Amino acid sequence: MTRADLDLALSWAEAEGWNPGLADAAAFLTADPEGFLVADIGGEPAASLSIVRFGDATAFLGLYICRPERRGQGIGHALWRTGMERLAPRSTGLDGVPAQQANYARAGFVASHPNYRFTGPLAPAGGDATEPLTPDRLDAALDLDRSVTGYDRTAFMRDWLRGDTDRTARIFVRDGRIAALGVLRPCVTGYKVGPLLAEDRAGAEAMLDGLAHVADGASVSVDMPAPNAAAMAMAAARGWTASFETARMWRGPAPAQDLARTFGVATLELG
Repeated sequence: MTRADLDLALSWAEAEGWNPGLADAAAFLTADPEGFLVADIGGEPAASLSIVRFGDATAFLGLYICRPERRGQGIGHALWRTGMERLAPRSTGLDGVPAQQANYARAGFVASHPNYRFTGPLAPAGGDATEPLTPDRLDAALDLDRSVTGYDRTAFMRDWLRGDTDRTARIFVRDGRIAALGVLRPCVTGYKVGPLLAEDRAGAEAMLDGLAHVADGASVSVDMPAPNAAAMAMAAARGWTASFETARMWRGPAPAQDLARTFGVATLELG
């Protein structure tokens, strides 16, 4: 894809109700400049697929969309085959919507766990115990991300955590270490929080309260892994409602993701 192609694919994602971030494209391309494919029919983009490689062992697949008027013609499947050939032999993850999970299973993907998107207002409830993520803390934040996700996505996360964009990255420090990390970004509708990584619910709550001073009562969405009971309880206590569901699936050995510390996925497109 060109940057224009990726912007178009994200507009398709918007039409599908996926609510992408307003500045996602540049960070996505940083992760893997060659990791975004488009199928052209007669010079017109017809289908998209992201196949982002994180090192030699892991990859993530997303943005698998075919324009409605082009569906049922084999275009998306041809693009899929091309993308999967590029990813072999890496373990490959995706977050699949319910309608596609059976198709992914036939392609060798095995379900790991559901993710639920919880949506609701995020308003300041008092003081802010968090602090901005500064350059001197960046390596520690990247270490936290690696230990929680189970794989290395440093190039992507360095850009995702930058403080000179519309994204807001903050940390919660406890006993001198980063106990929680959170990123808030504006989307087509409201905001999304992701990743939201924390040692425990108290850290995740502190992070949301800190990010609330930026969201200021606007609607936010967080994609939470269902096995994290503390995350589910936190969403319920805040009165948020589940508005979207996916399943994390892997083809090949799944990384050792620490779901107990995963209170929010960074982005369903890149993991």
